[in-house]
Amino acid sequence: MTNRSNLDIVRATYEGKSEDNGRNLLAALAPDAEWTEAAGFPYAGTYVGPQAIVENVFQRLGGEWDGYRAAVDHYYVDGDNVVAQGFYHGTYRATGKSFTASFAHVYTLKDGKIVKFEQIVDSAKVWEAMRP
Repeated sequence: MTNRSNLDIVRATYEGKSEDNGRNLLAALAPDAEWTEAAGFPYAGTYVGPQAIVENVFQRLGGEWDGYRAAVDHYYVDGDNVVAQGFYHGTYRATGKSFTASFAHVYTLKDGKIVKFEQIVDSAKVWEAMRP
């Protein structure tokens, strides 16, 4: 185990190239990590474990959106909790519409692994881009 801080672990999932961010996220997820996409968000639900998270969230985002990204403006740390706050951006392929929506991601880490994630998002902006 490394001596990386919880902030460093979370930051590494946002601030590099998309492929690097994905690899860093997979490496940081606990085997039984709980990932909750907000009610009202297109991919809403709680997914447990890296495979379920990738299949139900990230593969769908990658397959349905161009340039989808989460740009973090601020991080807040309180012990084992890290909050990333910023804006989503992307273009929905089926409609060609782009959006920007505010988000907060609340992470709980234990022993250097992400054990819980909760999304808070302005999902109305996302739906506006998805509607024809």
